[in-house]
Formats: sequence, C-alpha cells, structure tokens
Amino acid sequence: MPTITKVLRIFSSQKNTLASALIRLMRPGLFLRIVRRLKAKIMNEMERWESEEGVHFLKRIGIQKGNTVADFGARIGHYAIPAAILVGAGGTVYALDKNAEALVELQKKSAVRDASNIITIETTSDTGINLPDQSIDALLIYDVLHMIPEISRSALYKEVARVLKNSGFLSIYPKHVAEDDAEGHFKNLTAEDVAREVSSAGFITQNKICGKLSHGNTLVSGCVWNFVKIT
Repeated sequence: MPTITKVLRIFSSQKNTLASALIRLMRPGLFLRIVRRLKAKIMNEMERWESEEGVHFLKRIGIQKGNTVADFGARIGHYAIPAAILVGAGGTVYALDKNAEALVELQKKSAVRDASNIITIETTSDTGINLPDQSIDALLIYDVLHMIPEISRSALYKEVARVLKNSGFLSIYPKHVAEDDAEGHFKNLTAEDVAREVSSAGFITQNKICGKLSHGNTLVSGCVWNFVKIT
C-alpha cells in the first residue's frame, strides 16, 4: 500500500494535475482509506475533547461539581457533554438549540457517554431561554452570537441576566469577529467590541481564558470571556 509520503509526492508532482492525482489515488482505494483515517482521527480528537480536555477547560473557566449549567446553542454537545461530566450526578446541564436534529444526536451521544444529567431543550427563537429565574450557575454562549442580530442579542442578554443566579456567570466565545475568521453580524466587530456590548447590557467582565477550544468538529486555539451580572 502506498505511504503518505508517496501520496504527497503524487500531489506535489508537476507532471500531474489535481484531478489526475485523485484518479490515481482512487484506483487502489487509497484516497477513500485516507478519508476514513482522517475522519477517525477527528472523531478520536473530539471524543478526547468531550471526555477529558473539554472537562479540564470548563473547570478552568469556573464550572464546578454540582453546578447547574445552560449551554445556549449546544448543537451536538461538544461543550454540554464535558460540562455534564464535570458537574457530575449532582449537577444538571441544559442543552438549548433550535436544531432538533442536533439535539437528537446529542441525546444519542449522552446515552453512550452515560451523561444522563443533560436535559435538551428545543428553542424557538434567538432570545428565549425557557428556564426559571436565577436557576443557572454558568451559562455558555459559545460560537453563536455572530449569527444573532444586535437587537436580538440585547434581548438575549436580558434573558441571561434573568436566569443567572446572582453568584453565577456568563461565558461567551466570540468566534467570527473581525480578527478571527470574520462572519455574520460580527464581521465588523472585534472581541473587545463584543465584550463592551455585553458589559453595556448589565454585566461586568470577570476574566478572559484562552486555550484549546472546540469549533464545529475541530479543535482550535481561542479565548472565552466570563462576565458576572451587576446586582
């Protein structure tokens, strides 16, 4: 079977176009085998993140055993699952998302990971958090805010303040800002701008924690910002 070195040589050869190189790789099935290996590697990375690295990172930001956590925009649980492991049987993680299919996938994963303390909630808007007043110790909004218009973000911050305990904190991951793969409603905003926006909504910046983070189905370097509400 050809080695990775041979594969790279095929792609780098000036005598072969990308198309012909792909054809040459496909004939022995090498290309498909490489894709499978890459997928397996990504899966292993994310499983390690959810069971170990993510747990350590969420502990760094301040989540503790027994806490009640809400993950707004949880998707398939790359933060909800490590949060559930961290808070333990005495804690609860509410995973909120508009995507019903993603929540079904999260439920399947949580069953496999024995994370029965995750409760999924399908939301119907960008701003609604269907949880009781002052019931949450830590509320995560990771890689979501850039998809929400400014007027809706203001309403969301009010909901966050309502559900957070006075001793609780809000943690945001302002991905897709001007300096970091700009996209959506954050393409003209910096992370500092977003932090000021949150602060103007009745919060105080607590700290900024950087490290390896989950983004989609990959791991990247980034920073989250923690805030406490003004009481």
